[in-house]
Amino acid sequence: MTDKKTGKPGNHQQEGITRRTFIKNTGLITGGLVGGGLLGGLLGNQLGTGTETSTEEHGHGATHRYEEARMFFKRQGDFRVLEMVTETIFPEDGNGPGAIALGVPYFIDRQLAGNWGSNTRDYMQGPFEEGTDTQGYQSSLTRGEIFLQGIRLINQISTSDYDEAFVDLEEQDRVAILTEFSEGNAEMRGVSSSRFFSLLRQAVLEGAYCDPLYGGNREMAGWRMKGHPGSVMSYLDVIQEEDFVEMDPVALKDHNH
Repeated sequence: MTDKKTGKPGNHQQEGITRRTFIKNTGLITGGLVGGGLLGGLLGNQLGTGTETSTEEHGHGATHRYEEARMFFKRQGDFRVLEMVTETIFPEDGNGPGAIALGVPYFIDRQLAGNWGSNTRDYMQGPFEEGTDTQGYQSSLTRGEIFLQGIRLINQISTSDYDEAFVDLEEQDRVAILTEFSEGNAEMRGVSSSRFFSLLRQAVLEGAYCDPLYGGNREMAGWRMKGHPGSVMSYLDVIQEEDFVEMDPVALKDHNH
């Protein structure tokens, strides 16, 4: 791939990089994530009831998801970049739907609009220095400010180096830009680009595998891809089975009946 301005090899493309290579190199292989500590980070922030209204009775044959409205991202352009970023990290493939179909962009928007995005429950006083992983959050910026800066910088790099908006790039070019962020090579204010990418990756995966109550994992499709049963309250009826028991996933809402 060449830079469209100079005609020379672009500095954001890696030799032979593929979508799966990118996912492996950035720790995004989804196998085995459910069942660990993945789902504990963001889920305490924004509860939502969710309302779906079918229009089939009016002959439209579509479903309006009124709970899927932007609360944090004011600009449609920023949200479209977020959508394409999440889909690049968690793409649709033979295993099942990607981030957009799973509702991940709206999950992230909802989280950023809540306590997680505004760091309401975090200590946010100085000094602000890059610390170790055990020292917790160190940036003076809120997560909302980090995401907004990062999403806009992704698009700026795309337009300056590829002469196209991020949403219009080929997949390999989108991967190249996000790889630059994951390796900490993009210049961000108040936070490293690798830290931003880590937060972004965490949010994408949690949106793909959270309970649908929180706005992601639409129709429990993320769980179905993993064979994960969801929020089952008891396994007493199958715990003594010697063979693997396939179970339809259960969401928190299912316990209301």
